[in-house]
Amino acid sequence: MSRLTTTLTALALAAGLMSAAQAQERITFKVVGQPAATGLVQKNKEKPFFDEFAKRTGLAIDADYKSIDQLGIKDTEQLRVMKAGLFDIVSLRVSQNSRDEPTLLGMDLVGAAPDYETARKVYDAYFDTLDQRLQKNFQVKLLGIWPFGPQILFCKKPLTQLADLKGMKVRVYDQNLAKFIESVGGTPVPLAFTEVHQSLSLGVVDCAITGPSSANSSNWPEVTTHQYPLGFQMALNGYAMTMKAWNRLKPEEQKKLQAAFTTLTDDIWVYSKELTQDALNCNAGKDPCTNGKKFKLVDVPVKPADIATVRNAVAKISVPTWAEICDKSNPGCSDAWKKTVGKAIGVQ
Repeated sequence: MSRLTTTLTALALAAGLMSAAQAQERITFKVVGQPAATGLVQKNKEKPFFDEFAKRTGLAIDADYKSIDQLGIKDTEQLRVMKAGLFDIVSLRVSQNSRDEPTLLGMDLVGAAPDYETARKVYDAYFDTLDQRLQKNFQVKLLGIWPFGPQILFCKKPLTQLADLKGMKVRVYDQNLAKFIESVGGTPVPLAFTEVHQSLSLGVVDCAITGPSSANSSNWPEVTTHQYPLGFQMALNGYAMTMKAWNRLKPEEQKKLQAAFTTLTDDIWVYSKELTQDALNCNAGKDPCTNGKKFKLVDVPVKPADIATVRNAVAKISVPTWAEICDKSNPGCSDAWKKTVGKAIGVQ
């Protein structure tokens, strides 16, 4: 065997050993995604990001991505499964997990973020406070927050204003929203998103609250007759990662990962706003209707008095109700909110 042949053989062997070592070192993160039933954000933004995780992050890391409804995990248990180490990254349902960590709900109190611009102010003001709390209590790092969009009413009975909810059963997804619905005479019924269509169909509830795009994707207009486009909350969601997984990365890798999630969440903010207006049109059978399916809901004009009721609810109902719960588990919780979010949106 010539010296050249020997050298080439040695180099090939070394390359093979290096490739094997690199293959062994390659990380795969287990990821819990949004419910597939929630629609186009999950389908067109979130899932493609995790399907192309290595490419999007520039890291030798793969993502084993499954939607939460595919896994059969309740969306109220996400912080628990992360703390138990069962998953590395979760597309966190903020309001739904607020029973385990009430501080979360400070990001999405009823009336605090009635539009995208205000919601972004809330996000920027509260992110660090929430991140620190999750790291301390659940060993979870927050990577970004994004909105599904204004959460509005869909009803199978006629309504022209909030007062018409008196005596009606209304699907809600957190205790802050439940308290508000009670204040206008409705009966709040907590239901997971995947249970709502059937519950409306069977008359378990008369109305339900979600975003226009999610309602369209899940065919709520099949079992309702009216939409009332008054936003109560923005349905903010986040991406969270266990500190154990985060700490496996080198500082430069952490920067790349954070940058990729920032790009993703910024993209979803823009996309969510586009989807909301399009879905409102589609639900009412109007044009332009580009992304959704056309239905024939009655599009009820929003009463100025109802806008004022929701806005006033922040100081009168949302903060006091939430503060009582949050301050018990996290002393100083409401004070921290007032110094950050409250200052940003003018509520004390």
